[in-house]
Amino acid sequence: MSSSNQQDVGAAVIAEARNTLAHALHKIEHCLDQLRDADVTWRPRPEMNSVAIVINHLCGNLRQWLISGLGGAADVRNRPSEFADPGQVTVAELRQKLKLTVSEADAVLARLDPADLLRTRRVQGFDVTGMHAMFHTVSHFEGHTHQIVQWTRLLRGDAYRFEFVPKTPEQGAARAAD
Repeated sequence: MSSSNQQDVGAAVIAEARNTLAHALHKIEHCLDQLRDADVTWRPRPEMNSVAIVINHLCGNLRQWLISGLGGAADVRNRPSEFADPGQVTVAELRQKLKLTVSEADAVLARLDPADLLRTRRVQGFDVTGMHAMFHTVSHFEGHTHQIVQWTRLLRGDAYRFEFVPKTPEQGAARAAD
């Protein structure tokens, strides 16, 4: 593969990671639109996390793996504190924190040279490539996004508003599988 083809593939992979993060953020915001302040601290069981805790955790993970790991910012993550009960927190505060963190991570990805995907760096005590750091974080973010969707559906019950409306038979079949 030529060097320019490698650059094109690397740029496409970065663009897809950015799109995936943006789409996942959109799903979380769709859920936050349906939740009240009291809902974001609800836990399915006492030993499980709330939406607020998951959002704090997502911000810490994005900050450590992308903003610091790929972007070079100082690593200031305190992972255990992400899982502490946040007390009274509002939907608006969580939305703002998450949007700001995703925006910072997106800015790192936007300026990332595709060649940096192959460079090894140390993140969270692991020697990983930029590709690993990016895939790890994007898949982690997407996984917790689905957790937030599920909890929103549990909290809202029949009042949950789906955003996706199938437009073709194939999309309808895919929806049934979700």
